[in-house]
Amino acid sequence: MKNLENIYKNKKILITGHSGFKGSWLTIWLNLLGAKIVGISDKEVSNPNHFRVSKIKNFIKSEWIDITDSNKTIEAIKRYEPDFIFHLAAQPLVYSSYEDPLNTIKTNSIGTLNILESLRLIKKKIITVFITSDKVYDNLEWAWGYRETDKLGGKDPYSGSKAMAELAIKSYTESFFNNKNNNKLIGVARAGNVIGGGDWAENRIVPDCVKAWSRNFSVRIRNSHSTRPWQHVFEPLSGYLTLGVHLAKGKIKNGEAYNFGPPSHQNHSVKLLINEMKKSWNKVLWKDSSQSKKKFLESGLLKLNCDKALAELNWKPVLSFEETIKITVDWYKNYYEDKSKSMLKISEKQLINYINVANKRGLTWAQ
Repeated sequence: MKNLENIYKNKKILITGHSGFKGSWLTIWLNLLGAKIVGISDKEVSNPNHFRVSKIKNFIKSEWIDITDSNKTIEAIKRYEPDFIFHLAAQPLVYSSYEDPLNTIKTNSIGTLNILESLRLIKKKIITVFITSDKVYDNLEWAWGYRETDKLGGKDPYSGSKAMAELAIKSYTESFFNNKNNNKLIGVARAGNVIGGGDWAENRIVPDCVKAWSRNFSVRIRNSHSTRPWQHVFEPLSGYLTLGVHLAKGKIKNGEAYNFGPPSHQNHSVKLLINEMKKSWNKVLWKDSSQSKKKFLESGLLKLNCDKALAELNWKPVLSFEETIKITVDWYKNYYEDKSKSMLKISEKQLINYINVANKRGLTWAQ
């Protein structure tokens, strides 16, 4: 892990959305690398949540700020003067975006603009990785993966808000961060349906299942035939960190976007996901409500082409579909079967095991 440690150790790193699912895992990873971390979040996103059960507040500083508040966000970033920013703060759910489209667009678009404006106003060199989504693409539900040059779209408020954010990133990069004296280095990361231990968000398939099954309840599945590029949360996080390394070393063009997804053969249906979870969870109960009237539009097929990340960052996914599911279920089983266990230690152990597997499989970032 020296390749990551050499870049991030003792660096001041600001993570927005640090109390969320991806943000909490990224915080643990960067803490293992020896970084000095501060997190900005509006609030803890669910009860329980990974941030709380892993007691992350004990080893980092948290600023509880609404990312849409321009003055507070800019003031906090100016005060901390980070070397790196990982911007993950978002309203992350398609379902919730239909219930509150205005707040979704405000959080995901204006929140991103506030980070960009902070960068414009601060003189210090800062490397920033903006995390958007695979849903930024104008999804035609075709059989091949979307490339970074494909058309952006947004058939729902969430997807649209992320596409808006990317337009803002491109505009600021071209207008303010593209001259020879520029010291703001920017990368954009697009990833899809991540799963893993510690996610308890509403209306997400794995959290819905484990919450129900832990109480011996049945879970209703909205669209069992929908396919998704399932990947463990560790996979895109390794991509975000690798993107930060390449920006720090000046190896890639400023402002570029990269897809971080599983291989195309790992695009599986929700039904297959549940069947794989059965292998590690003793009692699985579920009902297919696919024929029920849907309250909102939900894409059925979405794939990413990650050739650019392989060619320019030497990044590729590590885990098979089966490994992804097992690691995920094992984390939840540890939590539900023995509440006295240290979930921070469980989380760190899973991360270290993942890094070791990546190293054995020849991933440069893990060496």
